[in-house]
Amino acid sequence: VGVSALTETFVRERPVLEGASAGLAAGGGGSGRGPVTVDDAALFTARFASGALGSFEATRFATGRKNALRIELNGEKGSLAFDLERLNELSFHDHTEPGVTAGFRRILVTEPDHPYLEAWWPPGHGLGYEHTFVHQARDLVRAVAAGRQPEPSFAEGLRVQRVLAAVEESALKNSVYTPIPV
Repeated sequence: VGVSALTETFVRERPVLEGASAGLAAGGGGSGRGPVTVDDAALFTARFASGALGSFEATRFATGRKNALRIELNGEKGSLAFDLERLNELSFHDHTEPGVTAGFRRILVTEPDHPYLEAWWPPGHGLGYEHTFVHQARDLVRAVAAGRQPEPSFAEGLRVQRVLAAVEESALKNSVYTPIPV
């Protein structure tokens, strides 16, 4: 289990804001410039305990993407993909289907029997980004009320931080492989 990573800061200095910050979309406003201390892009590959491989990338420079958060899982018998820019859809491929009918199909997840949809709009009416936060709060409250550990847990968050630390270490060392501490 380990990672091999590259990171890059393409813009080494940016305008320094005067007064309150205005977020990532800010156009500056100050006359001075300051060093950039955050990466503009990160790319890493991972090897899982099962032997599976993964590739991950994040960048601020994906021209044309507005809020893409794409997750794709590919396996021997099929593939499943999700993109935050198409929040109410899944893309699914069943590799066991005959070749003449095989291909990706769009699954619209707005039917009442899909998770989280029973309390919302009629079928076909999409949910928005803000609804994801309502569901996070709902899951937390339900877990606490039922005496269950909320998911994700602090332990799972710690595991994520360990992976990110290994990514940073690999990128700093320009190493081929950095083990993730258990």
